[in-house]
Amino acid sequence: MALGTYRKGARAERELVHFFSKNGFAVIRAAGSGVNSISPDLLAFRQARQYAIECKAWDSGRLSFGKEKVEKMKEWEDATGITYLIGWRLPRQGWLFFPPHVLEEQEKSFSISLEKAKLAARKLEELL
Repeated sequence: MALGTYRKGARAERELVHFFSKNGFAVIRAAGSGVNSISPDLLAFRQARQYAIECKAWDSGRLSFGKEKVEKMKEWEDATGITYLIGWRLPRQGWLFFPPHVLEEQEKSFSISLEKAKLAARKLEELL
């Protein structure tokens, strides 16, 4: 992974940590989450609201994940009962949050177009 890409992703994760913390959530940012495909990038808890979030800061018309990664997302949600969301940070547009099940299966991956993500997504403020 290029250093610039890592920095952009880490900055996006820190942005979410700050937002959730400011709004009364206990937040954990997972170390090495980009390296192992098992754990989400962030965990956010406030009473009955519990989120596991895979963060992506990607300036593109499509977001894709390997099949194994999506399988691990679903397994993680099943094992913990915590709502798993993909958070897609778009430059000058903000965050979109959607569950892994809206990803479309391709031959070698799962993906979603920006158009479909916007239709399926919740905004950051809706998670409060």
